[in-house]
Amino acid sequence: MPGTLLVKNATVLVTMDGRRREIRGGGLFAEGPRIVVVGPTAELPSTADEVLDLSGHIVIPGLVNTHHHMFQSLTRVVPAAQDVELFGWLEKLYPIWSRLTPEMLRVSALVAMAELMLSGCTTSSDHLYLFPNGGRLDDTIESAERIGLRFHATRGSMSVGRSKGGLPPDSLVEREADIIKDTQRVIEAYHDARRFAMQRIAVAPCSPFSVSRDLMRESAALARAFGVSLHTHLAENTNDVDYSREKFGMTPAEYAEDTGWLGRDVWHAHCVQLDDAGIDRFARTGTGVAHCPCSNMRLASGIAPVCKMHAKGVTVGLGVDGSASNDSSHLLAEARQAMLLQRVGHGPGAMSARTALELATLGGAQVLNRDDIGALAPGMAVDFAAFDLGGVGFAGTGHDPVAALVFCAPATVAYSAINGRIVVRDGHVTTLDLPMIVERHNRLAYELLAGA
Repeated sequence: MPGTLLVKNATVLVTMDGRRREIRGGGLFAEGPRIVVVGPTAELPSTADEVLDLSGHIVIPGLVNTHHHMFQSLTRVVPAAQDVELFGWLEKLYPIWSRLTPEMLRVSALVAMAELMLSGCTTSSDHLYLFPNGGRLDDTIESAERIGLRFHATRGSMSVGRSKGGLPPDSLVEREADIIKDTQRVIEAYHDARRFAMQRIAVAPCSPFSVSRDLMRESAALARAFGVSLHTHLAENTNDVDYSREKFGMTPAEYAEDTGWLGRDVWHAHCVQLDDAGIDRFARTGTGVAHCPCSNMRLASGIAPVCKMHAKGVTVGLGVDGSASNDSSHLLAEARQAMLLQRVGHGPGAMSARTALELATLGGAQVLNRDDIGALAPGMAVDFAAFDLGGVGFAGTGHDPVAALVFCAPATVAYSAINGRIVVRDGHVTTLDLPMIVERHNRLAYELLAGA
C-alpha cells in the first residue's frame, strides 16, 4: 500500500474543488489513497515517504473516461470501415470481432489503458458487449488490476441478431437468460461499492438495435437490485433515431423512459441526436451523458447538443469511445476536441478550455456516480496527472498554462498517480513492460485482420 506522498512546487495545481482554485506553486500531501492537504507548497508538510518536486509542471485531477470499447484497439483504421457511418461501420467490423479471443481482450485492454494513462486518465469505464470464443469480462478486469487503472467494467450484451431485426450477426448474440446470469455473476464477484474502489461493475446492454425491450427492463431491474449503474448507447445518429421510431414507435429518450433507463444511476453514450424533449427528460431525472466528440466526427454522426445539455443541467462527461472509431485513447485530446466542436456549431464562446477540462474531470466523476474522484481536495482520492510545461508545445503559454493544456497540442503525461500509487514516471508507465505489450498487440491485430 502507498505510504505518504508529497507533491510540491507545481507551476499551477488545478483543484476542481468547490471554488475551482488554481494554485500557483501548489501541491498536495496524501496518506495512502487519500488526499490530506492541498495548497501552496509553503503550507504543506515538508517531508513524506515519496516527494515529487513538480516545478515546471501543471498538475490536474486525473481525467475520467466515461465510454470506451477497449477491444477495438486491435481494429484501428480498418480500410473497409474508414469512410462509413455507424451502421455500415458496424457491419464491416462485426465479422472481424467475431474472431476475438480471451488473450486479445486482455492485451487490447492493456494497450488502451496504457494509452489512456499516458494522456492523463486515471479512471475509465469500458463497454465490452461481445464475448466470442470464450472471452469474458474477467479478461479486461484482469488487465486493469495488472496495470493499476481505476476501472468501471460494464457487462455489455447483444441479444437481437439480424434474423430478428437487429443489426449484429446472429453468431455474436447471446441468450438473454445467459446474459442476466453472467451479469449477476460479475457483479457479485467484482463490484466494490466502497470509497476509493478500484473496481466497479455496471450493467450495459449494447444498444436499442441489438437488444430487446425485455432485456433492457430486466437489466435495469438487476442493476437496481444490486445498487450498480446502467450504461448503453443512445441516439448516436439519425439512423439510430429512425430505428427507435420504426421498431418502438418512440424517440430514443421516450424508449429509455419506457424501459426504466432514466435516473442518476444511468448514463448514455453519445446522445448526438437527443431532441429538446429528451434533454428535458435527462435533466429532470439526473441522467448522465458520455460525450464522444472524436468518434461522432469520425462517423459523421453530428454535433451533440452539449451546450444545450449544460444549460439545462444535464450531467456530461467525456469518452474516447472505441479505438476503431476515434482512433485514439487520448482523453486530453478528447477534451480539446469537445471544446472545438462546440465552437464550430455554436460560436467561439460556446465552450471554454476550463469547461472542457471540467467535463473531463468532475463531469466524468459525476457521470460515473463517484464523489471521491475528479477533484484535488482533502478527502478525495490521490488521482492526479502532471504535464511538463517545458516542451516546445507549451512555449509561450506561461500566462495561462491551464488554458494551454486544452488549446495546445495534446500532451503526454509526465507523472501520474492512481489511488496514491505512481503509475507514470518521466512519461513511462511503471506497472508493465509497455513495448513488449505493444509488440504482442501488433501480432494479435495482424492475426485478427488476416483471418477475417
